[in-house]
Order: sequence, then C-alpha cells, then structure tokens
Amino acid sequence: MNATSPRRIALRGDLLDFDADPGFAAPAHAPGVRFRPDHWLLIDDGRVAGVQAEEPDAGWTRIDHRGRLVLPGFIDTHVHSPQLDVIASYGTELLEWLNTYTFPAERRYADPVVAAAGAERFVDALLAHGTTAAVVFPTVHKVSADALFASAERRGMRLVAGKVLMDRHAPDGLRDDVASAERDCVDLIGRWHGRGRLAYALTVRFAPTSTSAQMDMAADLLAAHPGTYMQTHVAENRDEVRWVGELFPQARSYLDVYHRHRLLNERAVLAHGIWLDDTDRVLLRETGAQVAHSPSSNLFLGSGLFDWLGAEGQGAQVTLATDVGGGTSLSMIRTLADAYKVQAMRGVKLTAYKAVYGATRGAAKALHLAGEIGSFDAGTLADVCVWDWSATPLQAHRMSLAQDLHEKLFAWMTLGDERLLHTAYVAGVPRYQKDQKDQGT
Repeated sequence: MNATSPRRIALRGDLLDFDADPGFAAPAHAPGVRFRPDHWLLIDDGRVAGVQAEEPDAGWTRIDHRGRLVLPGFIDTHVHSPQLDVIASYGTELLEWLNTYTFPAERRYADPVVAAAGAERFVDALLAHGTTAAVVFPTVHKVSADALFASAERRGMRLVAGKVLMDRHAPDGLRDDVASAERDCVDLIGRWHGRGRLAYALTVRFAPTSTSAQMDMAADLLAAHPGTYMQTHVAENRDEVRWVGELFPQARSYLDVYHRHRLLNERAVLAHGIWLDDTDRVLLRETGAQVAHSPSSNLFLGSGLFDWLGAEGQGAQVTLATDVGGGTSLSMIRTLADAYKVQAMRGVKLTAYKAVYGATRGAAKALHLAGEIGSFDAGTLADVCVWDWSATPLQAHRMSLAQDLHEKLFAWMTLGDERLLHTAYVAGVPRYQKDQKDQGT
C-alpha cells in the first residue's frame, strides 16, 4: 500500500472509544463508553482533529466506512517477535516450552538475514491483526532489536522493545554477559530511544536467566535514560515460581526480586502475574508497574487463571497481551475472548467494554501514552482500525439479533478474529487493507 495519505481525511463509521475505565460494572451502568454511530472521524496531518455527525466539507478526503466499527488501534503490551516461528507447538508447560521450542527458534535470530525477515513478517502480521502499537521482546541478539526497530520505524508504528538480557541458565548462542549487554543496550538506546515513535525497554527475560549483576546494570540504565521502559515476566507458572524462590531465597516473593533490583517503576511491564499475592499487588500499585495479562497463553500453556479483579482491587494496573508464541494468535479480539473465559472460570463477568478498554485506552494510560494513542481524543495520533461487524452468515445473523451495543460488541468479540479487519491506519496512513497484497511498505 502507499505509505502516504491525504493530509486531511475523514472516516465515516460507527466510532467507539472510551474516555474512562468502564471497570467491572454491568454493561448498562459502565462509565466511559463513547459510542458515536455513523459519525465522521477527522484526521489532519496524521492526528485526530475531531469527531462530528455532519458530513465534512470538500476540504476533506471522505472515506465511507458506513456500517463498520471504527476503533483505536489495539495495543499489545507483551509479545515475542521471534516466536511466530513456534506458535502452536504441542504439549509443554512454560519451562519445557522455553527449552524445547523457544530457545532454538530464538538462536536463529543471530543471523541478520533471519532477524530482518522475521521483523518484517512480525510487524506486518501485527497490522494485519489490528494491532498498531506493541511492547515487544526480540531476542538476546542486538541485531534482532535493530531489525525490529527499523521495521516499525518504516511503518511509523509506536513500538517499545529492547534486546533481551540473559547471562545464565540459557543455551549457547543465547547468553550475553553484563559488560557486552550494557554496551549493546547503550548503543541501542542512543540509536533508537525517542526516535520517531520508538522507545527502548530494558528487557530482562525473567529472573532465572539474569544474574543480580545484570539486573543491577539494567536498573542503572533505566535510571540513567529517562522515558525508557522495563519489561520482563513474573509469576507465570508454579514451577517457575519455585525455581525463583530457590535462586533468590532472600526475596519475599518473585516480584520482590525485581523490586530489590530497582526494576519496578511506572514504566515496568510485567507479563502474566498469575501467582502473585496481595502484598505483591500492593507493591504494583505503589511502584506504578503494570501486569500484561496474557489469557490465551495462560490457557494454552496451562499456567493458571489470572485474578484481574483482585489485582485491580489492590490498585494494580492490568493491560492485555497476546504473548505469542505462548499465545495462539496475534489477534487481540481472540485474546479478549479468552480473557472473558479466564475471568468466567474465576466467577467474574468481564464485559466487552472493559476488555476493549484494556487493549486501547487502558493500555495507553498504563504506558503513559494516552496523549498519543488509545482513543479518539483530539490531538492523538490517528492509529485507527476499521472493522466489519461480521464476516460470515452466522456472525451477521447473530448481529441482527443483538438488542443493544454491548450485546453486539460482545458477540463481535466472541465470534470474531482478524478476518473482520478492513483497514488499519497508522498516524493516518493506511498500512493494511483487506484483500490488498502490497501491505506495510
């Protein structure tokens, strides 16, 4: 597709975004829902200029998506770019999964040709699934982070990433050391952090694969470079939690390991967080760190059922993530549907409003990016996705019977997937369109 777009465009469709957290309130009483059917979204030079019911004048290039759902682009807060190579692999829990599938796949990304091809495939796949911003793990290899940043930059995407840190308990070809990792991170920060829409994340894979010295180095860089993020995994699997307890007997909990190493702050993104207790959740609140809930992965790897209500009840922030390849799809729609199932198993009813909020404005807020993405507020960058309400006769029939917006949105979320995506815009530029082969360049 063309990487340019008219300066002033107007999209017509059923606009849905949020101006507050709907919480776990019943659909009829959920705050913050901002639904404007058959309205125009005005985009001026890549930014949202406003929303109106009246047809704009001839100064705007008008694009009619009447009858389609228009949402802010989804934000995936935890995903592994090289793990598309092992998505849908059979029969393991977390630690065996890493050794059997993940580590062999990631070792190949030391090859610049493999890293570049993988990065291109990954960012195009994100866009084809309606995800316009993401927090991403590449591999331990510096070249994999360079390739990922370069691919995202060419598409104008908001991306948070950083080379993975692993200096122990990993196979040959996937270990670094403190000194080399520091040099690589400093170079990558200097080249990519704050460039366009890119940000660097100090990326501790998880506590078992980093020594205390490496985590301390990451904390020093985090403090020295304002606006950088920290991403890692925490309390995903019970065997993993036991292992961390053996490796760090002085820590109160798995989360406390990161806290003791000064890695928890308002820009810390911790994937999973299933096996946390109330003290941990209070620590999340006090530090401002977020949990990237990855329901599809948690179900697929048999990791456990995340207590979303309990986490937010203690003031922790929760966002949504695919965690591919532990998760089985880059589709945030499928992820939202799995989040509903996980919460249902805990006796909690997750509304479609809360789910979509968590993957749009809620994620943007937790990442301190609400002024840029996640809503149709004036001045935000126009990362916008246009969706069909249905793609099959069965879906269309179900939609025709919906009595209100929430019933329709819930059926869309539960029955849908990436095949519903019509067009994805990044900063007002179309980067994916259904049935067009030349995408993402």
